[in-house]
Amino acid sequence: MKSFTKNSGLCSFFDTNVLISAGLSKNSPPFSCLLLAKTGSVSSVTCQEILDELTEKLQQKFQISERGLREYIAEIRQFSSVVTIARQLRAVPNDPDDDMIIECAIAGKATHIITGDKHLLSLVQYQNIEIVKAKDFLDFLDKNNNHEL
Repeated sequence: MKSFTKNSGLCSFFDTNVLISAGLSKNSPPFSCLLLAKTGSVSSVTCQEILDELTEKLQQKFQISERGLREYIAEIRQFSSVVTIARQLRAVPNDPDDDMIIECAIAGKATHIITGDKHLLSLVQYQNIEIVKAKDFLDFLDKNNNHEL
């Protein structure tokens, strides 16, 4: 994987599905994206609602231990700014539950939403926030940066 200069000016928002994939597979584009945020190559933003949704899904679908959950959420909090949202935005007509993702990205001044969600991906962009898959985000960074690991 390539390395990118710190403080690139990019701010990423990771959707719950990306956070789940990153937590379950260390050999995946979502994990590589999180690693870039963890090392400070890109900024990261989240909100409590996403952390709650992540906790719920990891408990219900993957039976992750309480300790494992606490550690993973704490790790995300260490490298992400946690913003507050009002849950009032209506931006995703086909899936209103995804509105909080857009709202969080706006509140945190994200440049990119990293997701695998088809409803969000179909928007392509919202208020100058690019909406992309994890692999596409990595490809974008690779194309725009020449620093090797």
